[in-house]
Amino acid sequence: MEVEVDEKELKAAGAELFSDGRHGVRIHGWEIETRKRSILNSSTHELWEKKLETCHMPEMIFGESFLVLKHVKSGTTIHFNAFDALIGWKKEALPPVEVPAAAKWKFRCKPSEQVILDYDYTFTTPYGGSETITLDEDKHGGEVSKETCNLNWEDCKEKIDVVALASKEPILFYDEVVLYEDELADNGVSLLTVKVRVMPSGWFLLLRFWLRVDGVLMRLRDTRMHCAFENNVNPIILRESCWREATFKALAAKGYPSEAAAYNDPSIISQRLPVVMNKTQKLKNEIQPL
Repeated sequence: MEVEVDEKELKAAGAELFSDGRHGVRIHGWEIETRKRSILNSSTHELWEKKLETCHMPEMIFGESFLVLKHVKSGTTIHFNAFDALIGWKKEALPPVEVPAAAKWKFRCKPSEQVILDYDYTFTTPYGGSETITLDEDKHGGEVSKETCNLNWEDCKEKIDVVALASKEPILFYDEVVLYEDELADNGVSLLTVKVRVMPSGWFLLLRFWLRVDGVLMRLRDTRMHCAFENNVNPIILRESCWREATFKALAAKGYPSEAAAYNDPSIISQRLPVVMNKTQKLKNEIQPL
């Protein structure tokens, strides 16, 4: 999706695109930046394996790609990257999804190799983003020290107003960043992406993990965040997490197609997948130190 930004609309919204070579926008005290780079080189790939303590990694890891949203005055920073997402995968350590016996051979690296799928080869992650806050405090006779804290989210009944987000409003900035992808040895797809959209009224993002193991299982984990530009001092951010999952067998029993080709676009088929987890949280203004 290519978005042509109108300079007049940017100016009317009090926004400006970065002029220092970075890709992003500055608006109402927020700096929103994306970066898209190629997949990890071999040396960095090996370094990640050591840090994650695993020899199993997605085929394509865009380790230097990211989305960062920083609220300058409060120091609040929300960012999305592949490494933190894989930390989540490693910690959750789901049992491996059963692969049809006829397809297991595709996972071999060598013709003589025995296939033992004893790990979550789908790289499913509970990752909902990385957040920090940096507090600048004037201490020790004028020296500035920076204290890093956790953001404090609390469950709430408020919901993101999707109707309002669907209204006609100028898009001042839009981008989609792929964090990692794996074709599961031609048995489906495992894909983690994040999209961001900035309008005059606020910003909205969707972090999506999409999994399809052909003939076996589909899994969709969405995290949506929205911030309205109503309060620039203590911004109100809502975060909605919704996980959906279904087997091909269960969908076929309901009369849906059993062919993998019918499930290429998660946006189209998401409503067919039962919800297994759904919660909404709000970022509290009181941020507690680590």
